[in-house]
Amino acid sequence: MRDSLAPAVPVHLVDISLFYPARTGGVRTYLRAKSRWLRARSSVRHTIIAPASKDEDTPDLVAIPSIPIPFSQGFRWPLSAALATRRLMGLQPHLIEAGDPYQFAWSALQVRDKLNIAALAFYHSDLPQLVSRRVGLLGQLTAENYLRKLYGQFDLVLAPSRTCLQKLLAMGIHQARHQPLGVDTQVFTPDHRDRWLKRRLGLAADCRLLVYAGRFSREKNLGSLIAAVEMLGNPYHLLLIGDGHPISASSRVSCLPYQQDAASLAALIGGCDLFVHPGQHETFGLVVLEAMACSVPVLGVAGGGVAELVDASTGLLTTSGSSASLAEGIRALSDADLVGMGCRARHKTVATYEWDRIMPQLLRHYESLLGRGRACSGPIASLPI
Repeated sequence: MRDSLAPAVPVHLVDISLFYPARTGGVRTYLRAKSRWLRARSSVRHTIIAPASKDEDTPDLVAIPSIPIPFSQGFRWPLSAALATRRLMGLQPHLIEAGDPYQFAWSALQVRDKLNIAALAFYHSDLPQLVSRRVGLLGQLTAENYLRKLYGQFDLVLAPSRTCLQKLLAMGIHQARHQPLGVDTQVFTPDHRDRWLKRRLGLAADCRLLVYAGRFSREKNLGSLIAAVEMLGNPYHLLLIGDGHPISASSRVSCLPYQQDAASLAALIGGCDLFVHPGQHETFGLVVLEAMACSVPVLGVAGGGVAELVDASTGLLTTSGSSASLAEGIRALSDADLVGMGCRARHKTVATYEWDRIMPQLLRHYESLLGRGRACSGPIASLPI
């Protein structure tokens, strides 16, 4: 029973994750958005532990010394997981959220047990799927066994899509729950769109400008998308925004670098006619929400988390990620009412996925865990649900 005379202690939430690249990434976007929301709307103290470079200037970030991972688009590897564990222990959190299934997740469990608090994990990465694509079924089964052992020890595991939730439940992780991510609808808005983007790219006003934003990596299936645009010919042109593996030169493809400023990214996406996401294995697809918030219809593939964000009123899902299927989908969607679809996409995003709707859901998960164990010697302040 709480001592009514003792002052309530603000909850200290610590996120610990290897997934914190210097420039891009859905997990980084989620952590930064959560930090801003909590700072503006709650008394919750929030700290992020992540491998980061020394020039990272973020007040709530505890940077663990690390080295860049070659060809990983900005991801870094910590020099010492033990140091991360010590830093986490020193912060004396009331609740820990682990954002990766690797060393830092085990650090979270160690500190959870020492402090007798609760810890949850967020399933941001479909590890079995990643391993399966590289070494086949045996690797997938090995990864599933590993996750069963790891995530089975957490008090709660959050899945950003129902697809991921079903995978976790099938692995026997019965404390898994569905929790989608959100989007900043004040930044990603059609009001920020670049009305002169086509002219600046040297394109005709009647060009159908397609856009993809994100990492240029093999699993994003960009080769099939580029081939689809080549097959279609006029009046289609593809804008790729991001960095990673080199993109083959093409008169039908323009490339722009990763946009550090979210408003700049919103301006570029909003200046295009159609967002295309050719990947089939996204755990969520945050950039798809960002495009929808900009009133841009989306063409996706019927697989992974993207398929749960896009419906017939806001875009189109192709049956596969092949170049022929993508080309057919682009052509079909281009003949539809793109303006109307874009308006409905914006409305759906604001109504369901803006952070003011998502964060209270997340806080309810946190609240359910705070009473477990000996969180602190005094009463804990209630969360602003």
